[in-house]
Amino acid sequence: MGLVGAYIRGSFKIMRTEVLVLPSRVAVLVFVALLLALPAITQDYYILRVMILTAIFAILAASWDLLSGFTGQMNFGHALFFGVAAYVTALLNINLGFPPYLSIPLGAVGGVLTGLVVGIPCLRLKGSYLALTTLAFPIILMGLVFAFPGLTGGELGLSGLSRLTGSRVMDYYLITVLMLVACLVMWKITDSNTGIILHAIREDELAARAAGINTTRYKLLAFCLSGFFAGIAGGLYAHFMRLAGPSTLEVSLSFQVIIWSVFGGMVSIYGPVAGVFILNPLMEVLRVVLESFPGLPEMRMFIFAGLVLVTLLFMPEGLVPWLRDRLETECPRCKIRNTRTRNQCRVCAADLG
Repeated sequence: MGLVGAYIRGSFKIMRTEVLVLPSRVAVLVFVALLLALPAITQDYYILRVMILTAIFAILAASWDLLSGFTGQMNFGHALFFGVAAYVTALLNINLGFPPYLSIPLGAVGGVLTGLVVGIPCLRLKGSYLALTTLAFPIILMGLVFAFPGLTGGELGLSGLSRLTGSRVMDYYLITVLMLVACLVMWKITDSNTGIILHAIREDELAARAAGINTTRYKLLAFCLSGFFAGIAGGLYAHFMRLAGPSTLEVSLSFQVIIWSVFGGMVSIYGPVAGVFILNPLMEVLRVVLESFPGLPEMRMFIFAGLVLVTLLFMPEGLVPWLRDRLETECPRCKIRNTRTRNQCRVCAADLG
């Protein structure tokens, strides 16, 4: 009991001194609490379905930010990792009878191998050349999907996968918890020495190489890590929808991921997650509302585009960083973030002006 009590006291101390001192961390805490409490508020199948898909896409968007946001390797074909993992998961489940707890990790391994296949030839490319090359890969794979319908199901895809769990509520909790864990792991990676090196590569790869950093290895690592987490999302999507089809490889999905990330705020992991959880449910709400008015459903995409354009014009770094900078300030001495109402840093007591 003494050990448990010490652990509880330590947790409360961390909560009081590290979490509750910044509005951004309080917002994350409230967000997680609301996610976990949602089934207690409503168990409507449609609402839970929207939130489950939102959680899956949040993993996908965060994995794109891990690669393109932190290393600057602009990937316009991120749906490739998602789609490959979905097909690998479906083939293992349907043909070999692998249960979801095996097929999804193996699908993620497929995403890692895809990251190697894409990363190796793209290592020498930069800017628009890299973006166009990554865009070509999912298009090529989609052609292969249509060329071998006996294996891939062609235009109809592969259907009839096993369910994740026995109920929609359990699906929700499983995917939500996996999303939170995956995003936490990605954030810890970017907050580690590896994340600092990835960021250095993004800022000035030549200087990083001159400092003795093997930039090739770290860029390839970023491709593999991004492919792994996107693969987790693809496997969860395949089992939840019980389908793996060409839609998982569409170019529109790759661009949707970029829009979510830019809207929420790149180079943060939590920014793309916030972008998905704002835009995806909003689009569903608009669809339901506008369906009641003849001729207005097409306005949904117009509203979506307008919202993104306003964000890019007035919040070029993204919504989440813009809000955070309005509520918090960074100490010029120790670089620790503080609330804007403080006059002195909470750690080093430096004047915050």
